[in-house]
Parts: sequence; structure tokens; C-alpha cells
Amino acid sequence: MKNLIVYFHGRPAGTLSQDSIGKLSFQYAPEWLGDPIASPLSQSLPLREEAYAEQECTGYFGGLLPEDFNRDLIARNIGITSGNDYAMLKVIGGECAGAVTILDPEQELEVQEHSYHPVSLEELATILDTLPNKPLLAGEAEVRLSLAGAQNKLAIYHDEKGFALPLHESPSTHILKPEIKGFPGLVENEAYCMKLARNAGLPTATADAIQIGPHRCLMVERYDRTGEGTELQRLHQEDFCQAMGIPSRYKYQNEGGPTPEQCFRIIREASSLPAKDLITLFETVIFNYLIGNNDAHGKNFSLLYRPVENRMLVGLTPLYDLVCTTAFIGLSPRMAMKIGSTYNPADLRLRHWEAFWKSIGFSIPQAKRQTLGFLERLNPLLNDPPASDMEERIQGTILARLLTLSRMLSA
Repeated sequence: MKNLIVYFHGRPAGTLSQDSIGKLSFQYAPEWLGDPIASPLSQSLPLREEAYAEQECTGYFGGLLPEDFNRDLIARNIGITSGNDYAMLKVIGGECAGAVTILDPEQELEVQEHSYHPVSLEELATILDTLPNKPLLAGEAEVRLSLAGAQNKLAIYHDEKGFALPLHESPSTHILKPEIKGFPGLVENEAYCMKLARNAGLPTATADAIQIGPHRCLMVERYDRTGEGTELQRLHQEDFCQAMGIPSRYKYQNEGGPTPEQCFRIIREASSLPAKDLITLFETVIFNYLIGNNDAHGKNFSLLYRPVENRMLVGLTPLYDLVCTTAFIGLSPRMAMKIGSTYNPADLRLRHWEAFWKSIGFSIPQAKRQTLGFLERLNPLLNDPPASDMEERIQGTILARLLTLSRMLSA
């Protein structure tokens, strides 16, 4: 049996194990279970003495890792099998989303002060040049970063002095998302959608479009980090797939991923302020429909855990990955989650919206009022002339869908 130590907020919380045939298991440490203020790693892994078998824990731990082509490339670069979550976490699990750090037992004493390697803009541009062939810099000495998702990303430390690479298990402050080849304008697209959501009153991660050498990037401030410098601390988070124990490969509803009903249920069950978070999630569904974001799957919604005195406050994270996917030819026209009985935005009728409202526990009059109120907040924000062809395309999508939905609700 091989073991890795799972640290939670800098303390050993349990052991991730792999047996001789490659099966994973996770068990909380007795000392962690004996702490009256200890918290579980996930809604899907409540505190208990019994070990969690692979089918119970892979949704959470596998959900910490990159996906698709990047996962395969990282596996080749570090010399492991692509499907081996344990081996990949052993190599790149030092700086994960949330407050989890995963280390080999021999590395326990290395959890010390933060350590960073400053890089100039020229050096950072060179790093971004290599990112397509070396996702997350996996395999680089002293760099142990893991971020979920299929897109190339780089976790970085940034302050008034500039940029630095986090070393060992040091926390990062921002995530850089370079523009994807074949999707020109993607950075401006996401930056615009994020800004529009924030101006419409939705809690949104801080994101700015920046230029680093030849690379157009979206720089996103991490909401799961707090403080600065030597006081920088991790806050815990998990996406909805992890919270429900669903492996990342099933993140889309039609493949067994979270449904809208399950998303609203997890808020009711987990949130410390469910009424507020339910409204935010409700308005986010409307916003994603209006901007044409067909990729709003279960990993694009997350829970954030904030320790306050002797308890943990749980709520929705700020929104992220808000993109008008309909602006790009060739991407799926189907939504990641159904509204009512349809995945196709063009097929939506009032009956589909009403079925959706009922399924998530909203009354039809309440849902209509909430939707119309959100449309009234959003509409004036579209009066500013678009700054680019991409913004013009996005505004065209929003205005057409806003008009259709308004007429539908007013009929």
C-alpha cells in the first residue's frame, strides 16, 4: 500500500492510499476526527472513521486534476499513466484549488515558509510559450501546481513587485489563462462577460485582460486565497462535481453530471446563507442563457468555505468561466444543463422555464419577478457601444435573447 498525506489548511487531515492493484482509498486521520472543529474535505466526504473506497473518493480527488489533452500530456511529461490520479497528485498536488495540499510522507517537514521565484515579463512570456507542451509546468523542479479544467492555465504569484512562480507548496494569488489557439478574442470575450456579470450585481471573480509578450491572457485573482505576502492563506473550495462525488469526466448533465435540481439542492443543504445563494444561482442561470454560455457545467460552479471563529461559513464562490461560447463557430449549440426538458436554447418556451422553476423549488410568480428584475438590471448595461467586434457579437446575442425572454414572460 502506497500513501500520501492530505493536508487541510496546513494540517494533516488524512491519508490517500493506493493498493497493489491501483485502487484508491481515503481515510481521515484519528487526530483530525478527534478535533471538535475539524471540517470534512468535501460535502461528498463527510467525517467518518471508515475509509472511503475509490468510487466514493475519486470524484473529489480526481476533481483536483487537469482534464482531457492536458492531463494526457502531463502524464507523458512526468512518466505516468494518464488515468493514475494517485501518481499525478503525488507529483503536482502541492498547490491545488482550495485549502488542500497533498504530499509524500517524506515531504512532511517541507511544509514551511512560502517560497517564490521572481520572473520578469520576458521570462513569463517564455514560460507561456512552453505551456502548451508542458501544462502547469508539471515536471519542473520545485514547481507542484494542480488546477482542474481542460484549458491551459498557470498559477502565479503577483503583487506590486511583479510576478513570481510559487515553489514547493506555496500558495499562488492569480491564475493566468492564455488565449487558446483557434479561438481569437476568447480573452476579451471572457473579460467582457465577467465585467458585465459584476455590473449586473452578480458576485464575480476579479479578471482582467493583459498582454505578456505575444500572449493575450486573462489574469484572474484567486478568491480561494486571502491575505498577502507571508500572510497569504488558502481558503477551501470545491466545485459542484466534487461536492456531489461525480468524476470530472461526467461533468455534463447528459453524461451523468449535475442537473440544475442537484445544483440548487446542494446550495440548500450546504450553504450558510441559502436564500442569498439560491437567488445568485438562479440569476446566474439566466445570465448564462443570455450571454450564450453553453459550457456552464458542474465544474463551473463551486462552494467556498470561510473559517469564522469555531465554525465554517459555506457559500457560492464568485462566478468564473463566464464565456459567450456561441460567438465561436464549431462549438456545441447545446447547453451543458437542461432548462426544463431541452438542451437547445432555440427551443426554449415558457413551459420549459416554468418546468425549470418548479424543479428547483421556485414558485412561478416568484421566478417571473426575479427574472424580470434581473433583466431590468442588465438591459441598461448594454447601452454602451461595443469596444470590439467580439463585444458586438456578445451584445447581439444578449439583446436578442433578452427581448425573447421578456416577451415570453410578459405574454
